This record gives sequence, C-alpha cells and structure tokens, in this order.
Amino acid sequence: MDPSDQATGSPSEAKYSLDSPTTTLATQTHNASEASVNRLTVDRADGDDGGVSKTAHVSEDRPDGESLEPVHAEKPEADYAPASVPHTPRSGSVLVEETDEERIKSSEPRCFDRFQSSENTQKNKQPIHDNVGEAGVAKMHKFSLYETASRFYLVGGNVMDSHFRVLKIDRTSAPGHLSIFEDDLVYDKREIIELLNAVDDGNKATGGMKLKCSTWGLLGFIRFTEAYYMLLITKRRQVAMIGGHYIYQIDGTELVPLTTGSSSRFQRDRAPDEARFLGILNNLDLSRSFYFSYSYNVTRTLQHNIIREREAANAGEKHPNLDFNAMFVWNHFLLEPAEKTLRSPYDWCLPIIHGFIDQAALDVFGRCVYMTIIARRSRFFAGARFLKRGVNDLGYVANDVETEQIVSEMSTTSFHAPEPRLFSNPTYTSYIQHRGSIPLYWTQDNTGVSPKPDIDLNLIDPFYQAAALHFDNLFERYGPPIYVLNLIKARERTPRESKLLYEFQNAIEYLNQSLPEDRKIVYDAFDMSRASKTRGGDVIGTLETIAERIVDQTGFFHNGDVYYDTPRVQNGVARTNCIDCLDRTNAAQFVIGKKALARQLQALGVINGDVLEYDTDAVNIFTHMFHDHGDTIAIQYGGSHLVNTMATYRKLNHWHSHSRDMVESFKRYYHNSFLDSQRQEAYNLFLGNYTWVQGQPMLWDLTTDYYLHHANPRAWSQKGQRDYIKWFTPQNLET
Repeated sequence: MDPSDQATGSPSEAKYSLDSPTTTLATQTHNASEASVNRLTVDRADGDDGGVSKTAHVSEDRPDGESLEPVHAEKPEADYAPASVPHTPRSGSVLVEETDEERIKSSEPRCFDRFQSSENTQKNKQPIHDNVGEAGVAKMHKFSLYETASRFYLVGGNVMDSHFRVLKIDRTSAPGHLSIFEDDLVYDKREIIELLNAVDDGNKATGGMKLKCSTWGLLGFIRFTEAYYMLLITKRRQVAMIGGHYIYQIDGTELVPLTTGSSSRFQRDRAPDEARFLGILNNLDLSRSFYFSYSYNVTRTLQHNIIREREAANAGEKHPNLDFNAMFVWNHFLLEPAEKTLRSPYDWCLPIIHGFIDQAALDVFGRCVYMTIIARRSRFFAGARFLKRGVNDLGYVANDVETEQIVSEMSTTSFHAPEPRLFSNPTYTSYIQHRGSIPLYWTQDNTGVSPKPDIDLNLIDPFYQAAALHFDNLFERYGPPIYVLNLIKARERTPRESKLLYEFQNAIEYLNQSLPEDRKIVYDAFDMSRASKTRGGDVIGTLETIAERIVDQTGFFHNGDVYYDTPRVQNGVARTNCIDCLDRTNAAQFVIGKKALARQLQALGVINGDVLEYDTDAVNIFTHMFHDHGDTIAIQYGGSHLVNTMATYRKLNHWHSHSRDMVESFKRYYHNSFLDSQRQEAYNLFLGNYTWVQGQPMLWDLTTDYYLHHANPRAWSQKGQRDYIKWFTPQNLET
C-alpha cells in the first residue's frame, strides 16, 4: 500500500470537491430543524443530431459534471431499453439533492488494499452483471478520470448507477512499462465517495486529487518511443438501436499521456520523434465512422449473436464468454496491454468497429419497421486505395467490408419473445454481403500524373495460395456457397482491368477442382461499365436477375420462436468486386440488398409478394441509406464520395450530374496523389502494423510498408507449404 493512497484525515466530513469548469459543488449548512443538502449542478451541451434526418441521432459531449463528486448528477440513460419505449437522451441542467442520512460515512478509511477495506464492502470476484441480469447490461459505461501527482484513478459506474469500480494507473513507471492495478472490490455510491475523499486526503501534500476528465469509455493504451498514452471517448452519438441495445458513433476522443507532466520524463533526443508520432496518429480521425456499443456485440452479425445466445441458453450457460471478431476490432492493438494486465479487460475497454452504421424507420399501415445497415471494415491489410490493392500473403484482401442489413418489426424492441422465451423474437431478420479486392498479387503505381495508372500483376502463383487462404476464410465466416460477382471490364482498347479478369477466373477454376460438387465457388462475371454505356443496355435488369439467383442460393436470417419455429439462417455470401470495390460494387450490392429486403419484409408479413418496385417509400429510403453507405466506404478507401451512383446506372442523372462526377473524380485523384501516404502511416501506427523498436527505421523513413502487411518470409517457410490440392478446411464447408 502506497502512503499516498492511505487516508491521513477523517473521512467523516463531506469535503471532497472538484475543479471542473462545468460543475459546481456547494455544501450548505442549515439549522438543526433542516436537513443538510449537497447540490450538484450540471451543465451539459445540447444534443446534436449531426444533420441526420432519418432517425434521431443524439450527440453527447463528454459527461463533465457527471463524475462522482460526490454523486452522479444524472442517471445515465439505459443502454438496454424496455420493450416499445423510445429513448431520448436528456440534456440541460440537473439538480440533485441528498440528505444527511444518505451522507453517513464509515469511521474506517477506504483504501485500495483489499485486506484493509471495511467488511461491509462487497467483494465481487465475478463479473458485475451477475448482480443485475442480462449479460453486458451492467457493464460500466461512464467513467471519471482523477489524477494525483503520481497516479490516475479511473472510476467506472454501471448502467444502473449503483455499482462502481476503480482502476489505478501509475504515472511514475519506467519508460516503456505500463503499471495498472484493477481493484476487485465493487463499491456502492456512498463507499466510492468515501474512497475518493480518502485518496484526496492522502495526497494533500502534493496537491490532492483532481478530476481530469469524464468520459464515455476507454479504447486502450498505446506507446510510441517512451511513455504510454490512454485513449478515451469524450463525445458520442447514438445512431441505432438493435434489440433494445444502443449503438453509438464516436464523435470525440482524448489522448492522455501516462506521465507526471514533467518534460524530463522524455529523453531529449527522442522528444521530436515522439511529437512526430503524435502528429501521425492525429491524421486518423476517430470521430468519423467509428462505432461501439456497451451491450451489443457490433463485431458480429445478428445471426451469429442470436444463435450463439440461444445455444448458450439451451446448454444452461448463464452468460456465454465474450466472442468479439478480432478481424473487425480496430482498437485490437490498443487493447493488448489491457488484456495482458487486467482480469476483466472488457469491463473497462470498448471494442470499436470502423465502417458505417445507419438506421431508418418505415411506417407501413401503422406497423413500424426499422431498417439498419452495418458495414464492418477489416483491420487486416487496411489502407488507402492505390497503396493497398489485391491480397497479402495471409489471404487478407484490401477494402474488405462486410455489409449487414437488419430489418425488424418494432412492435417490441427486445430480442426475447413473451413468457419469456429468450432470443426468440420472430420479428428480426438480416442479410449479409461482402466486398473485397480481387485476391491476386496486383498493384498500381500512382507516382505519375495519370488518374488511372496501369495495373501490374506482380506475382503469378500457379497454385493461387493467397486466393486459397482468402476463400477458406470466407467459407469459415459464412459457409458455402460463395457467390463471386466480378464486375470489372472485359474488353478494353488498352488492357487494364481485363488483365485481372482472366487471372481471377483461372484462380476460381483451379480452386474449384478440389471442392465437392455442391460446394464449388459460384463465379459470375458482368461487365457493368460496358453495359451502362451501351445503347439499350439494361444494367439494372441484369443485376436484378443475378440478385434473385444469389438470394435464392444463400437465403437470409429470420429468427424463430424456440417453441414454434427454428430460425431460418443464411448460408453462404455474395462476394462482389469491381476494380476499386466502390462505385459499381455499391450499385450491385444495393440491387442484391433490395431483393433481400423484399424477402425480409415478406417474411415479417409486411408485404405479400417478394418484389419491391423502385420509387416506393421503402426503396427510396433504402436507396438513400445505401448511397450514404457507399459514400462512406468510398471516402475511407478512395478519398472521395461515389462517382457513379444508382442514379447513374438507372440513367436518372440530371444536367448537373456530369460536373459533380468530375469534381468527385478530381477529389479522388488529389487524395490518392497527395494524402494517401499520410493516412496509410496513421493506419499502420494505430493498428499496430508498425511498432517502434530501438535501432530500427522510423515509420516515416520506410520507403514501403510492404513488410508491415505481408508475412515474414522466414516465419512463412517454417510453417511449411499448404496442400495445393486440399487447400480448404473441411469443417468450413459444413453448413
């Protein structure tokens, strides 16, 4: 037990206060006939809908003033909503009063040594949610970060504002070391106030304890050349609700150095390098298209989450273990120090995904239907357009994005059916699609002035080992059948895209030789660009035919009542690509999604047939959502909005569309030529592809990041070569 943590004064007086610009704590003394009250006034920023008109997206600044001084001023909104109850986060000033009886304090000081804690403190060796109910509902979702001269104290509260835990972080550790202590005690509101007062008293000689900031979550820890940093969420915005679980977009973050604030902590010769690394990380805007949820696993599909919960319930498991998909956890590298140190890292840290989430409501004769689109971008082989093409040695492709559309009838919001029948609500459906670069070794050199550089096949592998790894991974994720829709050009005056057409087709034919007849990869090529420019060419009609064929083969997920019906599941996935996996791919995915949407609405009993006509309300809303989805994916990978949209392929463009397309093309060219390298460095640093090592080149000195994304040749040779014939994992072919 450190002396600075030991209280030196009596905690019987309510003397703890904070220096927060938005919080005022006043202790008033009345005569004997009146009760003493503590007033805590909180000023919060008004919610910002972010300009989204389809649903109420509420923006929330950092929860300043809602920290424990001495009580939470406002109960945080529930992250698990009751059935059929709409949720609107509150804003404005809140006044909370507390009587003397509620402020009675123990005469024994609180400390972080569990053996010196009073006997009435709850010792909780199990996850907190065992005390509340459904798994994940009671996870800590609001935090207050306090600082003393030598330590940070992160105080987290659960969703019911009834239990609190403490994480102690040393600010004086040796460079390169992260010292975190996770207190395994669970405190109630009165006990945590006593603890804060005690720590404040124990640090009076060095300035006491102050509130540094209040946050919505911890994203993890990162180190460059010296000390570690802690990354916190300071602003969030609600963008969707699924099964009563809220999903948020990150609108602001703060990087807190785990130092004493003295510049002497950094070696002088490394200070410029440290500053440059910070500048590179700042090029990654975490306030755009990063999402999280306190209680719903956004890294997995709805089908996976519900079936897993149902299987766990049938097996008698109260709370199945966490099952995050590491492929889509973008702060995976930042979570590693917490996973190595903490007993329950995900009680403190939030996995985040990168991509796109949107939700819209559709009213059909008084029945409310929610349409939700979730796009998850893979963190493997991630990067900018011309810098990340094709596939790497491990089978991961560039611009790998999983798109899920969830359609649910919101008569009840919960996943559960009445009685209750857990995870058996039959009003939830979903459909999944995949996009990704052509899984061959190919690149484009953008150092010249051409907006469309030549395509080079850098390596010809007669056994297509990288493509084999890629498709084996698709079988593992989605099962068979895999339907490949290749939209690149087939005929060109000067061959560019067509170079890849025949090589990709040869790869599929080679891989199919070893697959069982009913598990072969389905390959369909359609020169969408040529069809759109040909007089009388029916792009949409052709895509509609392909879409019906795809949805017939893969099916879609429809949750079923455990007592009356089993879930209908999706088996397999449509893998769509063009050369960039942007414009043409998004249009094709929209048509496939539109066909799936009709089947989903039919399964819910909203419509009778399985056909949705264009220009109806449902299709118009879905069109706008998918356009926003495509724009976001295009900005992340290509640096600009979509150049060709559904209006282009439906030939609905107005007179100004051509000029808009030219502007977007120029933006894409500018970003690819001048800004992509900066974004790529930020990706490599944040994702942990590059980590600083003494004596190794700095990130900005690398002439290429090839070896950051491809396997170490020595490690590759030690693993041995894969079987050229049986390239797949047999278990992945099972449905």
